[in-house]
Parts: sequence; C-alpha cells; structure tokens
Amino acid sequence: MGRLVDFAISLESALKLKEISYTHSEAFAAGELKHGPIALVDTSTLVVALCTQPSLYAKMDSNIKEVKARGATALVITFEDVHTFDDTADAIFRLPQTHPLFSPILSVIVSQLYAYYCAVLKGNDPDKPRNLAKSVTVE
Repeated sequence: MGRLVDFAISLESALKLKEISYTHSEAFAAGELKHGPIALVDTSTLVVALCTQPSLYAKMDSNIKEVKARGATALVITFEDVHTFDDTADAIFRLPQTHPLFSPILSVIVSQLYAYYCAVLKGNDPDKPRNLAKSVTVE
C-alpha cells in the first residue's frame, strides 16, 4: 500500500510478485484502506507499506496500525533516517536518503529484489516466469 508516488510503486511491486513468485498480491491506495481492502486483512496477511513521502508519514503510520490491529504483519519501506515506523512495523527495509521525488527509483529496486528472493525461496526461476510473453500483439 502507498500514497501518491508510493501507490504507483505498490502497483508495480504487486505485479512483479505475482509474475515471478506466483504469489497473490494486491496493491491499493492507503487512503482507500477502509473502503474494501481492510476486509481481506487477517493474521495471514503481509502488508508492505511504502512510506517515502514525509508529509504522509503520520497517515501511513495510522494505516499500518489499522492493519496491525487486525493481525497483519507489516513490512515498511522507508528512508534510513526515518524512525516514525520503528514501533509500528514488524520489519523495515531502509532506503538511502534521497529527495522524495526520486524515492520511486530506490523503492522499486527494493520491491523487485523482494519479489526475486520470494521466487527463489519458492524454487521458481525468476528469469523464466511461466505463461508470460516478452511482447504482446494487439489485434
């Protein structure tokens, strides 16, 4: 889940996780959490929260607390000098500090590595995902 540019990265991250690890994954805008996605959250849910927009840290922390209250595990992707989520998250992937507008470049790499290692741990070849075409022909 994410807000603003972090939501865009959550879409790409969910897609990569599906494509190479064959794990069901959904991206959603954190502001829409209470309008549907929260119904799916339980003790078997991992919520990955992309938190790279300083003006939205408090709102994202509130969203993380919402999913944690329902038993979810929360993985936060944020900057190395941000400690807003230290007491809320179950795990934190820390990015090198950069301007928030450039954060998608870093967070998408972390997300791709996460999907890669999930695939490898499941015994999948991430370089040869099943049922995917390198190009699509529109007719």
